[in-house]
Amino acid sequence: MKTIFITGATSGIGKATAILLATQKNRLILCGRNKTVLKELKTELSKETEVFTLSFDVRNSEEVFSAINSLPENWKNIDVLINNAGNAHGLDPISEGNIDDWNLMMDGNVKGLLYVSQPIIKLMKEKQNGQIINISSVAARQTYANGVVYCASKKAVDVISEGMRIELTEFGIRVTNIQPGAVETDFSKVRFKGDDERAATVYAGYEPLVAEDIADAIAYCINVPERVSVSDMTIYPKAQAEPRTIYRKL
Repeated sequence: MKTIFITGATSGIGKATAILLATQKNRLILCGRNKTVLKELKTELSKETEVFTLSFDVRNSEEVFSAINSLPENWKNIDVLINNAGNAHGLDPISEGNIDDWNLMMDGNVKGLLYVSQPIIKLMKEKQNGQIINISSVAARQTYANGVVYCASKKAVDVISEGMRIELTEFGIRVTNIQPGAVETDFSKVRFKGDDERAATVYAGYEPLVAEDIADAIAYCINVPERVSVSDMTIYPKAQAEPRTIYRKL
């Protein structure tokens, strides 16, 4: 049994991962901004395992540090950190981009990941063991027009993951960077400001990945033997050849 800390646990990949890891009897620290969903998840998953919840915005360093510091002593022995919280906002060229959207992506995808990681890394270094799993994107592999800032934020996750591995391997801490391709979650609804019709076009004409596919990959990386460290994993739906190329049957 491991104690696993999951950000962005109230929806999409984070929620699917929490559900799967609960069935494997891991102790879970579930984090998110939606207190109602957190409460519902705790009620549901407590039937399977021990669950502790924290509500904070990863973009707010004071909230992050206060929440993690508030953990009871018996919950501070964190074995795995899953940095899943993140977002995409807008699909515009740089010349027309919304600066608020840029800030949301950089603050959430990059700075938020760092805010959460720092105090947990300190705990892991003390015990000379642990694992960090960062959720990047295939957008880090190939920049595409109108998504430059999002791509840049996920490229930063790749770089941070590499840097973590360089800094932390000597302390027995494994670092895994996962790059999902097209996954049908609320990702596109958020990117398009709740425009369900436009979001649906992203997944039209082919079978995209689902959140449970990425949860399976995360669980695999956690459950490999201790001697094994999965450094990077890229996961596409069968119809996607690279970030910009999806073969659709319309």
